[in-house]
Amino acid sequence: MTTDAFLADCRARLAFDLLSNTWNAVVLWALRDGPRRPVELRERIGGISSKVLTETLRRLQFNGLVDRQADPDAPSRVEYRLTALGRTLLAPIDAVGAWAFEHGDEVMAAQEAACTLVPQPPPSAH
Repeated sequence: MTTDAFLADCRARLAFDLLSNTWNAVVLWALRDGPRRPVELRERIGGISSKVLTETLRRLQFNGLVDRQADPDAPSRVEYRLTALGRTLLAPIDAVGAWAFEHGDEVMAAQEAACTLVPQPPPSAH
């Protein structure tokens, strides 16, 4: 990959945009073992509202990563599953998660250090 792959209008940016939304990766990961109903996803994920889950599922469906299946006998019964394209993101999500597990303490320490820095006044002009 060349550095051009990271320009503002490139495909790499598309992938980073997909993964930068907090809930996208979480929902994709929660679907890795098979189809789930929204209530099952909320239980599995925890900390996500129905509204945010619905918005996330719609966004993932729009991007071709998740498929929505309604039960023909009970249209209000809906399941979501990963598409083949959605499955291709599981390895990158796992890699980012492994990086976060390995380096999360370092990042949090850097954030804490940055918050404790006291800004110095600019040097005097005389």
